[in-house]
Amino acid sequence: MKKLIALAALALLGLSFHSCETMEGLDQDPNRPTQVTPDLLLNGVLVELHQRGWNDVSRFNQYNACNYNYYGNQEYNWTGASWSYTTLKNVVKMEEEAARLGLPEKNAYSALAKYLKATFYYRMTMLSGDIPMSEALQPDVTLTPKYDTQKQVFLNILNLLDEANSDMADLIANGNDGFNGDIYYGNDLSMYRKANNAFTLRVLVALSKKADDAELNVKGRFAAIVNNPSQYPLFTSNGDNMEFVHNATFNKYPTSPDNYGFDALRYNMAATSLNALASLQDPRTFLFAEPAAALVAAGTPATSYAAFVGAPSDEDLADMSVKVQNGEYSLYNRYRWYRGFTAENTIVLGYAEQCFNIAEAAHRGWVSGANASTYYTQGIQAVHDWYGIVDGANTVRFLKATNDGDLSNAANYDVYTVTFDQAAYLASAPVAYSADAAGLTKILTQRYLAFFQNGGWEGYFQWRRTGTPSFDEGGSGTGNGGVIPKRFLYPSTEVTNNTDAMNEALQRQFGTTSDNINHEMWVIK
Repeated sequence: MKKLIALAALALLGLSFHSCETMEGLDQDPNRPTQVTPDLLLNGVLVELHQRGWNDVSRFNQYNACNYNYYGNQEYNWTGASWSYTTLKNVVKMEEEAARLGLPEKNAYSALAKYLKATFYYRMTMLSGDIPMSEALQPDVTLTPKYDTQKQVFLNILNLLDEANSDMADLIANGNDGFNGDIYYGNDLSMYRKANNAFTLRVLVALSKKADDAELNVKGRFAAIVNNPSQYPLFTSNGDNMEFVHNATFNKYPTSPDNYGFDALRYNMAATSLNALASLQDPRTFLFAEPAAALVAAGTPATSYAAFVGAPSDEDLADMSVKVQNGEYSLYNRYRWYRGFTAENTIVLGYAEQCFNIAEAAHRGWVSGANASTYYTQGIQAVHDWYGIVDGANTVRFLKATNDGDLSNAANYDVYTVTFDQAAYLASAPVAYSADAAGLTKILTQRYLAFFQNGGWEGYFQWRRTGTPSFDEGGSGTGNGGVIPKRFLYPSTEVTNNTDAMNEALQRQFGTTSDNINHEMWVIK
């Protein structure tokens, strides 16, 4: 009996050893890879680089509006910012995987990583102010990274961009510029070098209030880029734009036949953008919007700029909804935005913006060799070219009041011919450049309009920096006590997990540990 017990005990002991051996590694999911090639990581990061149009960001930019509370609103009751550290971790992982594959320390992925880090850090600091950077993405160093001052963040961003340009130049010259996973430029590093430098101009313009800071050297950096095209190649046409291409299967355009039946009357154009276009008599008016039905019914021609009216973004939502139902405001152009699934590419970074950035810098006297009027004109022409607007006859289409609901059916649209004279447009009083304060306002207005459904937050960022164009605020539709805020709060995860560092940053910036969306960050003071 004792022998049997002993044998049983040995058997159980054997099972115990076997179980330990078997359980080892059960915490690893065989269906989840522990390694991935850098091109796959790059592909995912590049998707995150683009920001969709026709969403809450677009409404905060005052390009369009929502008139139905169930679907959204324009209230600026902002809470915590959406930060990009998860995406940045993938950028770091991309660098690590490139090294694992035996690529040289300086390679296309490492150069792209510098550009990508700069873009995401720019986006985050522009939303919140001081952010973790020097100690971020280093969990082996600290799980509670300190916050860098916004000035230091911008210095780091500018240094990353300068290094990226230099690294890309060396790699291209030595023929070591190969990489994969691109969705914008067909794996052409020379195009990313142009984008890197165009983005640097965006960053420098965002620092216009700090133009006299010797350490930042905003004017010197800007002039060096514009005056040295061989060292700092830039975009030369719309063909160089960084554009996100939509498809009808996986990345449909935000407006499409899929959602037309749900939100066709729930969304409408905003006054800040549409009324500006109409007052300039810019033919983009007819591409972006439908004429207000009530005005057309009352006898205003459908192709009269007077027929296009946007809703004030600060208007009470109930009032806006009633007026939309009554046909007093312009809706989205059905032909352009809802007819298919790939209405247009989304511009992440473009030639027209670059022209306006140089025009602003030249107007401010940063670049002696650049002519503000020339770049301003080229920017307008680039925008019109991108939308297919030509001198002479342009065809525009508006949805008929009675239709069968099939937006792909050409018979459901009234077709008009609009004649456009670009030279006359450029010479008109509201558009013609002048070397005074009014001239700067015109540059800023045209750049704001060029960001329509493109460029993410840039329309709001420009308003916050310059006050141009004049945003609608003060009404009940604004929220936040009728005031447009100047920043987002820090994310709730920071409140929970990094309280001391966050409070130190708040005290340093605003003289209080109370986080407030109305506080003015360093870059706009």
